[in-house]
Amino acid sequence: MKIAVFGDVHGNRWALEAVARDIEAHQPDAWVNLGDQLFGGADPDGAWHLQQHLKAQHGVLEVRGNTDERLGQPLTETTEKREMLAWLHEQVPEGAGKYVASLATSVSLAKGEVLAAHGTPDSAWTYLLRDGKAWAGDDLVRARLGDIGSTRVVIVGHSRLEHVRQVGSVTVVNAGAVSRQKDGSPLARWVLLEGEGGIWNVTFRRVPYDIEAAAWWAEEHAYHGVKEAAQLRTGKRT
Repeated sequence: MKIAVFGDVHGNRWALEAVARDIEAHQPDAWVNLGDQLFGGADPDGAWHLQQHLKAQHGVLEVRGNTDERLGQPLTETTEKREMLAWLHEQVPEGAGKYVASLATSVSLAKGEVLAAHGTPDSAWTYLLRDGKAWAGDDLVRARLGDIGSTRVVIVGHSRLEHVRQVGSVTVVNAGAVSRQKDGSPLARWVLLEGEGGIWNVTFRRVPYDIEAAAWWAEEHAYHGVKEAAQLRTGKRT
């Protein structure tokens, strides 16, 4: 079985278009979206409609990310990131925020062998594989996973840093991100899982896309667009 896993699109239509083309070329049996669908500034409306199209066409399984939860909150004077959220609500169709905020925190597939989440199985906010600015130890990862039964592979997003390790009998993967990279490479990321007879292989994919088009859109239209464009171009937070 082949499973394509992507996430942290962060409202970047151009990056997602490139990732989707690359995924389609690999002809997976299942697609998974790890959340944080809209919170970003490179045409979030286009990114929303493309994700909805991919779900309709390929049956993409979805989980919610932490920024998806933010989009389901009522906006008040004390809401964190209120200005960015207000701008996003103006960009995407009415109800899009409530939709992504209502998704489950995790999804199981491949007859229970694979578990996908944004952060941990029960939280979109907790980092599974990070402990501050370092990688979390195996004991902490086990505690954050909780009881996952006979799951063989757990794949998450959230940190936007690719990673794979074996924790006991479980292969734990961070898929990286479609957009808003942090490691100095601006390329879009996704992961191909290939399983047979209970053995799973993990392939990290990095995909070039029209970064300048995305950055230009951000500079011209996005809230804090100059900052967004700089991260898109450099693959680093500014």
